[in-house]
Formats: sequence, structure tokens, C-alpha cells
Amino acid sequence: MELLLKIIAALLFGMMLFLLWPVYRHWQEHGPKAQKGDWPAVILPLGAVVLFVALLVLAVR
Repeated sequence: MELLLKIIAALLFGMMLFLLWPVYRHWQEHGPKAQKGDWPAVILPLGAVVLFVALLVLAVR
């Protein structure tokens, strides 16, 4: 039974990739392009999340 569920999940995953491929191509061609200043705008919130998780880990110890 477990093997059957794994096969069905793999088939559904493959079908999802097949159906989403045109959407991915469209976004690659027509999506927004990166501009100067985009990386700092991403790194700052990610750094804040990392520091917050580190604080939580230290608080639990």
C-alpha cells in the first residue's frame, strides 16, 4: 500500500511539473528584471530572521 502511495505521489508531482512548465517559461521571459539594490533588500530581512531564530535558540537553552 505504501509503495502505491509513493507511485501516485510521484505521478502527481510529474504532472504538476508538466503543467507548470509553460508558466515558468512565461515568467522567465516576461517577469520583472532585477535592479540595483534588490540584493540588499533581500539580505536585510533574511539576516533579521536568522538573528531572531538564533535568539530563540539561545532563549531555549
